[in-house]
Amino acid sequence: MPYIRLTNPSPLSPEERAALLEEYLEFYDRVGKEAAENSDYSALNVKLPRLAAASFLERVGALLLEAASEAAKDGEVRHFLDKHPLPPALEGRLPDDYRAYSLLLNALKQWVSAESAATDRYLLGGTVRTRIREARMGGVCPITGEIFSKIELHHPMRDGRPPIPLSHKGHALIEQTTKQDSDDPVFSKLQELRRAGNRSWIALRRGCESHLGETVSDRTQNSLNSARSFANRALELTGLSFEDLIAFLDDNELGQ
Repeated sequence: MPYIRLTNPSPLSPEERAALLEEYLEFYDRVGKEAAENSDYSALNVKLPRLAAASFLERVGALLLEAASEAAKDGEVRHFLDKHPLPPALEGRLPDDYRAYSLLLNALKQWVSAESAATDRYLLGGTVRTRIREARMGGVCPITGEIFSKIELHHPMRDGRPPIPLSHKGHALIEQTTKQDSDDPVFSKLQELRRAGNRSWIALRRGCESHLGETVSDRTQNSLNSARSFANRALELTGLSFEDLIAFLDDNELGQ
């Protein structure tokens, strides 16, 4: 079945869009103020746990591998590979299947970025981000109470709802705090393990990298042994592979 981008079957009039946007922003003004008062920002940064999408991502990965294998043999990608041969130093080190996989992965990343941006326009149209900034410029950030000099846009949840305006300080506060208090079961297990051993996220990353055969040069041997032990325990606790653990850290911008 060909992909067709989802569009709103009941588009709003300009007047309805303006009223809906104001009501939406007023709602998150109240949520933001309450969050700041209680120092609980969880309602402003709700994320789908990685495990909830695991089977879907597995199917996407399998499809990507199959498509890359086919693309490396014939068609436009094969022609592209022939037109842009590898430098002599890389010949024989990057198989065509892997080159095709990397190219298709990058194309997928660009496609996801475009489709993700389109979700902001579903309800409120193509100028929604501009109108959000215009609606609140000169107002105050609901998190910090500071007058906006520059507005950053933040999605409280990626389920199609538009972003909300925050100051840089308010945005950073939400991101940092909710990372520490995530309801993601993987995060919760790793956080408990990390705190119990007084270990860092970067130690987990380095331990995983070492187990995958990468050279880790920024740690002493004792520190690396501890990091490898941490990674082993994390693998046992979560059931994730070392590659998956690194992907988890990347997704949550931890240990970078």
